[in-house]
Amino acid sequence: MTILESIIMGIVEGLTEYLPVSSTGHLIISRYLLGIPDNDAQKAFEICIQGGAILAVLGIYFQRVKGMATDTLSWLFCKNNEGKRGPLPAGMRLMFNMLIAFFPAVVLGLLLGDLIKDYLFNAPVVTITWAVGGLAILLYVRARAKKGDAFAGKPLEELSYTGALKVGILQCIAMCPGVSRSLMTMLGGLFAGLSVAAAVEFSFLLGLITLGAATVYDAWKHGNDMVAQIGWGPIIAGTITAWLSAIIAVKWMVGYLNKHSLAIFGWYRIGAAVFMLALIVFAGLSI
Repeated sequence: MTILESIIMGIVEGLTEYLPVSSTGHLIISRYLLGIPDNDAQKAFEICIQGGAILAVLGIYFQRVKGMATDTLSWLFCKNNEGKRGPLPAGMRLMFNMLIAFFPAVVLGLLLGDLIKDYLFNAPVVTITWAVGGLAILLYVRARAKKGDAFAGKPLEELSYTGALKVGILQCIAMCPGVSRSLMTMLGGLFAGLSVAAAVEFSFLLGLITLGAATVYDAWKHGNDMVAQIGWGPIIAGTITAWLSAIIAVKWMVGYLNKHSLAIFGWYRIGAAVFMLALIVFAGLSI
């Protein structure tokens, strides 16, 4: 892989990781169009450059993350005059909700992670999940518009533990490539009663844990092969460009969804599915 190819892959990763369009599908197409071999080292590279996207969200939501850390430390080490701790502060409750939502993915990933990569990481599966996900978005937007509460809902501080678990269960569906982790966690937050803004923020924050764990795991498992076959130069270049492009994508999406529905992403996914199908039929894409 050349530096230029790694930069392109990093841009694709950063722009699509937090949007409900599936970064995996876009990376498959990009890898094919660039003629990059499909192997364990390359797949590890595509996961590890998520680190750049993670840093982007961490920077944007630093005050929220800082609040969670401060509330947690304060509750753990500070007691009242009677030597007792008070109720859990908002930041600590949010941290617990993130851990609850993360737990189902850990269990399913450990049990079925290798099987999912072996049998589902291919172009036909991504084509189907892109199309189905696009239709699901359009149907959801239509149903929500009929209720007249397109943006209404609870703030993030009012998310219940049960609601967080619902988000976590839906996130597991996104282990199938093409579904999109962001899409499922956003829908999970909306189904749990959150407002659009709160559901989007929780999706981004949950990604810090979920994507962070996946990055560390793949770096530990395939890191040596990745460095030996690809080299530090492309890895660093891909991570930096993923960071920069993720900042742009996240800030755009937050602003866009404050005024518009998810419909544009539904239509985009259907268009991407048609493009992928064309590559399969006319260009012989089979990965």
